[in-house]
Amino acid sequence: MTTEVSDQLAGRPADEEETSERVRGLLDVGARLFAEKGFEATSMRDISQAAGVSKALLYHHFKSKDDIYARIAFMATQHLNTFVEERIPADGTAADKVRAYMRAAATFFAEHRTAWMAASTAFWSDPDRHRMEIRVARRRQFEERLRDLIREGVDSGEFEEVDPAITGRLILSGINWMHRWWSPDGDKTAQQIADAYADIVLNGVIRRPPR
Repeated sequence: MTTEVSDQLAGRPADEEETSERVRGLLDVGARLFAEKGFEATSMRDISQAAGVSKALLYHHFKSKDDIYARIAFMATQHLNTFVEERIPADGTAADKVRAYMRAAATFFAEHRTAWMAASTAFWSDPDRHRMEIRVARRRQFEERLRDLIREGVDSGEFEEVDPAITGRLILSGINWMHRWWSPDGDKTAQQIADAYADIVLNGVIRRPPR
């Protein structure tokens, strides 16, 4: 991992990622339009009009629509790892920690829904290799933390002898793809969905006879 990536993961942003309030506002508008209309149907003109700025000003801050899309995806995951880590209890069972991880990830998703939607579809299309390297490192760290929690449960005998990598992918697939169907206006909150997922993963679906 490069020094720049290490600095980003430690919370020390690189100079080029220090974002002004104006740029953050433009990214918010872009995220909303991409979520509502889709990437292909959204133009630079759409973003400039919705933001109330000229196209010239938009191009002053961004090279292209691809650049806006990629930067939205980058910003969406910037604080995910810290947000989740702060919500995992130091004490408690491995199951408690896995559930807390899932709830925290779902909460972050709900609070950054439009940007997360952009991030999920533009992960590999970032034209900035440095930014891509940071995002890949963040994702690897995020996934490995969940695997460590699962491994903790296996080693203690609390969990069955499951593969931490496969189990982790199963859990994250459910959360990462919630944007395909979950709505804030639905019957259940994102946290309630995460709890339902946790119940299924941790308890299974087969009814066991009473002892």
